[in-house]
Amino acid sequence: PILIAVEECVLILLAAGRSRRFGDADKLQEPFLGKPLAYHVVTALEDVPFKARFVVCSGTELDFASRGYAVLHNHNPDDGMSGSVKLGVAAAREIGCAAVVIALADMPRVTATHIHRLLEAASGPDAVVASSNGVHSSPPALFGVDQFDALMTLSGDEGGRAMVRAGRHVIAPEAELLDIDRPEDLERLRALR
Repeated sequence: PILIAVEECVLILLAAGRSRRFGDADKLQEPFLGKPLAYHVVTALEDVPFKARFVVCSGTELDFASRGYAVLHNHNPDDGMSGSVKLGVAAAREIGCAAVVIALADMPRVTATHIHRLLEAASGPDAVVASSNGVHSSPPALFGVDQFDALMTLSGDEGGRAMVRAGRHVIAPEAELLDIDRPEDLERLRALR
């Protein structure tokens, strides 16, 4: 039985990284297959019936609101990923939900099927389910409502890594979990097709 329904989940898309390793360009706006990099995960997940969608941004010109997202502004992106996670979790908690799914805007090949598999692996309100390529755990990750307090105490760029390591892992093909940190990552991604 599915213990957490996707309709009771809130999607938190993290799009506030400083992209220092990418240079001066906004990597989320970098074109990939004819659209901005960040819109790939948006498109992949647009038919997943989440209760709500939040995106945490800092200074991108991309129009996530037109794609069904409530936009949260992270005014201190230098606080690292944890600041963005907290903004998203606080917003999700305000509207009430059974879990959050945290995804990264710079992971263009995540699939809706994989998100459903995270939900299937969730054991209930205390669930922590992350993705893995078989070696390393990574986002997207699901956190049940009983984990929200722990998420709200995160600091720095840890972004819940210890929680993720201790949680359950759902394996996905490595290519699905690529994240784009440097220009050469984007080149590698373009070469995959």
